[in-house]
Formats: sequence, C-alpha cells, structure tokens
Amino acid sequence: MEIILKQDVDRLGSKHDTVTVKSGYARNFLIPQGMAVAATPSAKKVVAEVIKQQAHKAVKAMEEAQALATKLEGLSLKIGAKAGESGKIFGSVNSIQIAEAIQAAGHDVERKTISIAEDSIKELGEYEAVVKLHKEVTATVKFEVVAD
Repeated sequence: MEIILKQDVDRLGSKHDTVTVKSGYARNFLIPQGMAVAATPSAKKVVAEVIKQQAHKAVKAMEEAQALATKLEGLSLKIGAKAGESGKIFGSVNSIQIAEAIQAAGHDVERKTISIAEDSIKELGEYEAVVKLHKEVTATVKFEVVAD
C-alpha cells in the first residue's frame, strides 16, 4: 500500500515522503496513529503544493539571513566591563552581553545563536563571535571589551 508520511518515522522515511508499506501496517498502525495518510491522487497534489510553499519560504528565510549577515559583518561593538589595572575584567563576557549589544545596534538576534571563539573572555581587548543565522548562513561579529 502506498502512503504519504505526515511526520518522520524511524526506518521508514521523513515527513512528506511517499513510501510503500504492507497494507496491514498502514491500516492498523500508521494511519490510526496519525503518522500517515493514504496516497490518493488528491493527497499527492496537496503534499506537492505544501512542499512547493515550504521551498519558497526557505528561500525567503535564507535571503533574509544573508541580508542580516552582511549587516552584522560590518558591525563593530563595544562591550563595557569592570576591569582592574592589569587589564583583567571582573567576571567574564558572555553571549548574553553580546546579544544585548547587537540588539542595541538595532538587529534582532537570539543569544543561543551566538558562539564565542574562546571559552571565556576575561581580559580587555578585541574578539570575534560567530552568529548562526540559518543552517547555511553565519556571520562573524567583531567586538571590543573596554573598561567601564
């Protein structure tokens, strides 16, 4: 029996795949559990349209991420921290402070997407952070830690 999966199923396929399974498996398990629907011509058309729309949205999201990446690449941030005379700061600079500085510059970025090259920043100076905006788009943001 040919079915269309509504969600990812282990060892069978991923969402929107059309697969052939034994009819008992489809009628008694996959369809009642809401994991699949019968692959009728109308269901195939609906899935084709959904895939087409998702592809269009993915392209749009990718373009937006690339536009934001070009803006972030040219951005130079200054993050203030309390520091001693030797240049060591009290505490450390983390992704939350970088995200706040980026938001203050007018760009909306989640802190979870920011990764700092070094484990912890505990001295004054210039550093870089990588912001993952999309599966395939990343931006490198340069920032400077200055004494308050």
